[in-house]
Amino acid sequence: MSMTDTTVVGTAAIPGPATPYQGDIARYWDHEARPVNLRLGDVDGLYHHHYGIGDVDHAALGAPGDSEREKKVIAELHRLESAQTDVLLDNLGDIRPEHTLVDAGCGRGGSMVMAHRRFGCKVEGVTLSAKQAEFGNRRARELGIEDSIRAQVCNMLDMPFETGRARASWNNESSMYVDLQDLFAEHSRILSVGGRYVTITGCWNPIYGQPSKWVSQINAHFECNIHSRREYLRAMADNRLVPQAVIDLTPATLPYWELRATSSLVTGIEEAFISSYKDGSFQYLLIAADRV
Repeated sequence: MSMTDTTVVGTAAIPGPATPYQGDIARYWDHEARPVNLRLGDVDGLYHHHYGIGDVDHAALGAPGDSEREKKVIAELHRLESAQTDVLLDNLGDIRPEHTLVDAGCGRGGSMVMAHRRFGCKVEGVTLSAKQAEFGNRRARELGIEDSIRAQVCNMLDMPFETGRARASWNNESSMYVDLQDLFAEHSRILSVGGRYVTITGCWNPIYGQPSKWVSQINAHFECNIHSRREYLRAMADNRLVPQAVIDLTPATLPYWELRATSSLVTGIEEAFISSYKDGSFQYLLIAADRV
């Protein structure tokens, strides 16, 4: 799938969307400014677009009547977000400073910054949103790491990287916006043989039978198309990506959602996540696969 109708923004050429749906997604994220994303990032300057995992540190929240409690809740939610990225990075394998990593669907770039800080290597990000890329690149300049981190506006199904360039790549809660066969074919192309692909994603559980009403609500809320666990594994197998780990993070993400539901940052989708995780119709998975 190729990008068309290039628009120039400043000095950067911004490819237009290849399909009307991609145009809808680009507009959605260009206009997205939810406090749940921005206020959490304001805690330490790492702006994520994913959820959190791990047990809540209730001692850090203070007493229910504490005037600083809401601020402490926000800090704790952000800590759990970054803990999720740490788990993703833990599963990238042996990464060295000379390697290149690719974040497909990079959002505002928080995971890229964390990856560079950990491994000291170059990190390339792609997003359909010009606003997100602009934000991430500005943060890289502010941190003095613009030579190592770059976000580009492009289609993750047609990334501007030569074949075999990346040692590792990932999708962190972004794979539900594309066809998985096309996505994994592209990751397989850009990865070196022996390279590692990791995804953390919500997926509907085929054992449940069909996507539940909660999954349908999540799709409508984010204008996405959640895939089943079975679809992920099948599409990987078809594209030379061999799973090395499949980790069910569902129990680990519930504390994040239950805490978020008590905060000032609720968006109305919290019940769908909590209910679908509890009834088993929805799962939060990490899949790590090697390119063969």
